[in-house]
Amino acid sequence: MNTDFEADIKKCIEVMKRGGIILYPTDTIWGIGCDATNADAVKRIYELKRRTDNKAMLVLIDDENRLDRYINDVPEIAYQLIEVADKPLTIIYDDAKNLAPNIIGSDKSIGIRITREDFSRELCRRFGRPVVSTSANVSGAASAHNFHEIQDEIKNGVDYIVNYRQNDNSKHNASSIIKLQKDGAITILRK
Repeated sequence: MNTDFEADIKKCIEVMKRGGIILYPTDTIWGIGCDATNADAVKRIYELKRRTDNKAMLVLIDDENRLDRYINDVPEIAYQLIEVADKPLTIIYDDAKNLAPNIIGSDKSIGIRITREDFSRELCRRFGRPVVSTSANVSGAASAHNFHEIQDEIKNGVDYIVNYRQNDNSKHNASSIIKLQKDGAITILRK
């Protein structure tokens, strides 16, 4: 790993441990992130995005074996879906636990994505907790497909901006989203 990557990971963890918010690359588009178990940090992201907290945000984790830490009853089909997904997949699960209350939907659901991208995966692994991942834009504005499209308001509102991948100008897209019921029923929300 290069030194920028390593320095960014360490700084992100330091910032999130003290309740700060970060701007970082993910397996999809750039995201605004924080410790998903810290309600005050989550609130700051809602405020920065000018978004009401009744519109839930998703979290990233590094390994599907951690799912049962945050979901009371993970349907078996979830593991199969994660295994066969050929692009980033966010799954909305029922009955979330051990997360900040203001990140969990009013119906007790939470969107979780297992990230396979080097930076966000290593960040989640080393942090040891889920990391919020919400698009780096003010609510209602278009999502930024790369770092250079991110609004200054967002850049100025975070505590740390990751240097890694800032010069990657390729177009990245949001993940697919499905809702997975406890009984295994699947609803596709975004392809």
